[in-house]
Amino acid sequence: MSFFKKMLASVGVGAAKVNTELDTPEVMPGGVLSGTVYIQGGDVEQNVDRIYLTINTHYIRERDDRKVKETAVVAKYLLTEGFTLQPGTKLEKKFTFDLPENLPITLHSAEVWVETGLDISSAVDPSDRDRLRVVPTQDMRTVLDAIDILGFRLREVTNDYAPKLGGNLPFVQEFEFVPTNKFRGYLDELEVMFYPMGDSMELLLQIDRRARGLGGIFSEAMGTDESFVRLHLYDRHLERGAHSVAQGIEEVISKHL
Repeated sequence: MSFFKKMLASVGVGAAKVNTELDTPEVMPGGVLSGTVYIQGGDVEQNVDRIYLTINTHYIRERDDRKVKETAVVAKYLLTEGFTLQPGTKLEKKFTFDLPENLPITLHSAEVWVETGLDISSAVDPSDRDRLRVVPTQDMRTVLDAIDILGFRLREVTNDYAPKLGGNLPFVQEFEFVPTNKFRGYLDELEVMFYPMGDSMELLLQIDRRARGLGGIFSEAMGTDESFVRLHLYDRHLERGAHSVAQGIEEVISKHL
């Protein structure tokens, strides 16, 4: 093994390569991620400290009156401990992991991806990136259908920096809706945040009232035109269907107009 080959491998030339193939690119929060990681040895022997998978997404954070995009690791999984990878060796590692319940949904501009990495001492770590399509769970679909029944249109889905609301994550995913019929003229928008809790789901509703009259204008100026309301939905509520959930959400909103 020549010194020249070692030097090239340390900067990624002729080094190990990694590629991940997912069994399916479409998953749900709280579901399962499975697939196979393929490792191809390079031109020289290399010591691999570990192989890992991370689930990543972007979120928006304000810095110095500017909105910047930052990356968050939603989950991290260890595939292997350290081992020595011989030149030209081909390895396969199958995996199955449970996904977190608060995995962001990939609607509008929100994106989620899997990154596979090899930690190699004194070398450029090879990595591979695969995009995930994260679809709502059945409970989330029921809530989204209920909001649609009430005449709200989904305008935007964003991951916003909010460590106090995000639990173990530095951000929270917000679904922003605008009213199109019954609440039109009463609300500017409705923002919804989902908090799955095993056998139930909590919604955080941000009800943004439209300024009406002088009092409404002053409320808007003072930032008192918004109400934050938590709504807890158990399985027995969700199992009744979207129309029943819509009735409950409508009652909550009406109390805060």
